[in-house]
Amino acid sequence: MGVGPAVEDGVHCMLMRGGTSKGAYFLAGDLPADPAVRDDLLLRIMGSPDARQIDGIGGAHPLTSKVAVISASVRPDADVDYLFLQVGVDQATVSDRQNCGNLLAGVGPFAVERGLAATSPVRIHMVNSGSVATASFPVVDRVVDYDGDTAIAGVPGTAAAIVLDFAGTEGSATGALLPTGNVTDVIEGVTVTCIDNGMPVVVVPAAEFGRSGYESVAELEADDELKRRVRALQLAAGELMGLGDVSGASVPKISLVAAAADGGTICTRTFIPVRVHDSIGVLGAVSVATALLLDGAAGADLAVIKPGQTRFGIEHPAGQLEVETEVDQASQPPRVVRSGVVRTARKLFDGTVFPRRSR
Repeated sequence: MGVGPAVEDGVHCMLMRGGTSKGAYFLAGDLPADPAVRDDLLLRIMGSPDARQIDGIGGAHPLTSKVAVISASVRPDADVDYLFLQVGVDQATVSDRQNCGNLLAGVGPFAVERGLAATSPVRIHMVNSGSVATASFPVVDRVVDYDGDTAIAGVPGTAAAIVLDFAGTEGSATGALLPTGNVTDVIEGVTVTCIDNGMPVVVVPAAEFGRSGYESVAELEADDELKRRVRALQLAAGELMGLGDVSGASVPKISLVAAAADGGTICTRTFIPVRVHDSIGVLGAVSVATALLLDGAAGADLAVIKPGQTRFGIEHPAGQLEVETEVDQASQPPRVVRSGVVRTARKLFDGTVFPRRSR
C-alpha cells in the first residue's frame, strides 16, 4: 500500500502532553475513514514497529505512543467524540480496547484549538467506552490558556488545571464495575480484585507476589520472574473479566498495591501489561481508588481511608495522583456515584506530520 493521495503531502497533527502521557491528536476527518487503512497510517506516523520508533514521532514507550482522534459529536450530551488508540512500540498493533484518561486532559483544549468548541467546559464522549467526561479549563476569547500553577507528579513545572469529571465510567470495557461478579478472586494463585471504573484493572497486594510494592521501575522491569507471573495473571484475568484474549492488548492493567509510603492513601506499581508505568494512568488510579472502597477488596486493608472520604492520594513511582470517587455500597452491586481528577496538558507542536512510505 502506498502513501496514497490523501496523505502524500502529510497529515495535520497536534502533538500534546496530556497528563503524564504524550500523544498525537488528529481530527477524524484528517485520517482515513477505514480503520485498517487508518491504523496502517498511524503505525507509519508513529514509527512502529521499532523499539526506538526512530522513523516516526513516537517516543519509544507506551506512554508516548498514543493517538487521540477527535470529531464533533452527534450525541446531545456531548460536544466532541474522542477515540483513543494505543499504538504498539515494537509491535505493529493499534488497539481501541481502552480509554486513556491522560490524553483525555488534552481533548478539551484541542477541541477549542480546532474550533470544535468555543469555550470551556467541553463535554467529551469517550468512544472507547461510550461514557462521557466533562473537561473544565481556562479559555479567553476562544484561546486556551495553558499556563498556570498546578503541578502534577511526573511532569516538570506547572500548568493550568484541567478538571475532569466522569459519568458512567463503571464497566467501561467490561460492562460491570466488578466484571467477574466477585469482590475478590483467586487467579493464578494470587488474591485479586478485578475492577472497571473507567479502566479495567486487576488490583493485587504486592505481597501476594512476594514483593514490597516499593520497588523502582527499573527493579520491576528487571524482574523476569515477576513479569512472567504478571503476564500470566493479565491473560487469565482478561478472560474472567469478559475481555477475551488480551494477549495483544494493554488491558487489564495490573496494579500492585502496598501501604502508603508518603502520606497518601495507597502505594501502587502498575504494569501495562509487562512494561512498568512511570506513574499511573488517570482512569487506572480512579479504578484502584474505587476498589479500595469495597468491603473485603484485595488491598483494602492496606489503605488509609477515613469514613466518608472521597479524595484519595494514589502514590506511584513519580509521586502522587489525587483522584476523587464515591461509591454507594448500599446498592447491590455497588454503584459509583461520581469520579473526578485534576490534570494538566500542553500543546507541544501543531503542524504537518509525514508518514514513512509502506514497504
